[in-house]
Amino acid sequence: MTICMRAEGLQLRREKNGSSFTLRVPRLDVFYGRALAVVGSSGCGKSTLLDMLALILRPGQAKSFTLECEGKNEDLMSAGPARLAELRGRHIGYVLQSGGLLSFLSVRQNIILPGRLLGLPADGLEKRAAELGDLLGIAAQMNKKPQHLSGGQRQRVAIARALIHSPSLVLADEPTAAVDQASAKDICAVFKDAVSQSGAALVIVSHDRPLMERMADDM
Repeated sequence: MTICMRAEGLQLRREKNGSSFTLRVPRLDVFYGRALAVVGSSGCGKSTLLDMLALILRPGQAKSFTLECEGKNEDLMSAGPARLAELRGRHIGYVLQSGGLLSFLSVRQNIILPGRLLGLPADGLEKRAAELGDLLGIAAQMNKKPQHLSGGQRQRVAIARALIHSPSLVLADEPTAAVDQASAKDICAVFKDAVSQSGAALVIVSHDRPLMERMADDM
């Protein structure tokens, strides 16, 4: 198996409202084609970890923190802000807990937005969006605005948007928190299938251990 991202000795200290905590990650290997679940209760640092993996938060220290890009391992601790932004935009897809869809754009426009920001060809983006729409069961919703969709449909759109530019690494922050249990199982199944077909690595954080035990390859 090929490692997509490796973190060793990762630490970040955070302070909020007069309290502080230090998140420590002794070792984390994320492999292409596999789903890794990080499970824990609220407040344990799951979202902070995901923001570090997404290159949004820079660790305070790390023995090793690398992302495999086009056949070489990129040292993320030595990369500057511009390079991190480039890596984040091109190689990482992020599914937010809230979905994070733009209400003034249609489903199709929301999905292709990351690709447009990267300057990818419009015809290729349209084709890819249609393929993801079929795969994720939202083909009939492409011309609607997000506010006219169910919670589960909005999460499927968010997943499609995270996959549109064929990222190496897909991150998901509690993607089933806002839906019922049946919808959560369905979303996880199609999410894992979509990521597996692309060959990307997947890291998903959740408080739902039974659901993650059924979905994830590693925990």
